[in-house]
Amino acid sequence: MLPMDQRQHIVSLAERMAAHQGVTHFAISMRIFGKGDFFKGLIDGRDCRTKTASRALSWFALNWPNDLEWPREIPRPKVKAVRRAS
Repeated sequence: MLPMDQRQHIVSLAERMAAHQGVTHFAISMRIFGKGDFFKGLIDGRDCRTKTASRALSWFALNWPNDLEWPREIPRPKVKAVRRAS
């Protein structure tokens, strides 16, 4: 089970990126997982596996827009790949 603050961090990243790109968190979920309901589940109080949370955080770190500041209250994970999603 993920700590509440980590769930909140993941949801916050999704909401900030979605607002910045003019889409919903459903669109961000599709980009990461190929299904649109991941963040809705977290918002509704559901949990996810640590590996799934790590995947989401790594995706955000790799794909975060250059013109959007990473939230200071959320530690940015170190990632090795240099791939960016379109």
